[in-house]
Amino acid sequence: MDESREAPTETKPVACPAAAAMVERMNAHAGSETTETPRHLHRRFDRMARLVGDDAMARLHRARVMVVGLGGVGSFVAESLARSGVGNLALVDFDKVCATNTNRQLQAMKGEIGKPKADVLADRLARVNPQANITTQRTFYDEETAESLFAWAPDFVVDAIDNVTAKCHLLAESRRRDLPVVCSTGAAGRIDPTCIRIADLAETSVDPLASAVRKVMRKRFGFPAEGSFGIPAVFSVEPAAQPLALAYDGGEGFRCVCPGSKDSPHSCEQRSVIYGTASFVTGVFGLYCASIVVRQLSNK
Repeated sequence: MDESREAPTETKPVACPAAAAMVERMNAHAGSETTETPRHLHRRFDRMARLVGDDAMARLHRARVMVVGLGGVGSFVAESLARSGVGNLALVDFDKVCATNTNRQLQAMKGEIGKPKADVLADRLARVNPQANITTQRTFYDEETAESLFAWAPDFVVDAIDNVTAKCHLLAESRRRDLPVVCSTGAAGRIDPTCIRIADLAETSVDPLASAVRKVMRKRFGFPAEGSFGIPAVFSVEPAAQPLALAYDGGEGFRCVCPGSKDSPHSCEQRSVIYGTASFVTGVFGLYCASIVVRQLSNK
């Protein structure tokens, strides 16, 4: 995710209007076959149901999953959860779609640049499952916003944040509330998806982001120096490649074009390094995270 802190923007802790509008449009057509019904919901997820069974699908339809961070990892998490039949999703990200997101984020398409990532993704997922309840929160997760975000009462939390401070607080707060949470570690700078692994956050290797998170979790939040954290983490054993210099923008080098970047302390210009990314790596990170959520919720 490409998060940055701006002045708090409007949050929308209600079911996504796009989903309701989609149902209305379908119901407006003649004939019962275009009306959203339990039968249509069943058909939509027939192949998933044949994999996990009716009881598991019922649990997935009732489940409430909060995805924090909707970038190259988080957008794939949210889409996979929607396509797996999770019936209630909270999408948290206050950033806007940028042209530089195109290579890895599902929201980044022509006509969507400059729009809130959460809203664009919610509209997309409403077309996947018009019967889903999709909540968007256009806000930055941190200690100040945590209480209002957790008030949505999730059954599962997905951490797809790349800000260490926010990431650690989200993980610790989820564990404090006895909520299952999955952590995505560093996906940038990698090009080999076969190097991606799943392990407890206390047991990952190679990735420097996971190492930094462990230090903070132990020092600030009292996580054990030895033994597991009880937090599954998706990570890569491939060392991150340093970014290559590119000659473009009239030979002047990289210039940030992100919407609102001038007012953001997390803009491209404020970063010490901007790693390269590949959708077939960040996307697999997201799919791994989604698999952990779905398997646990469905008892598989």
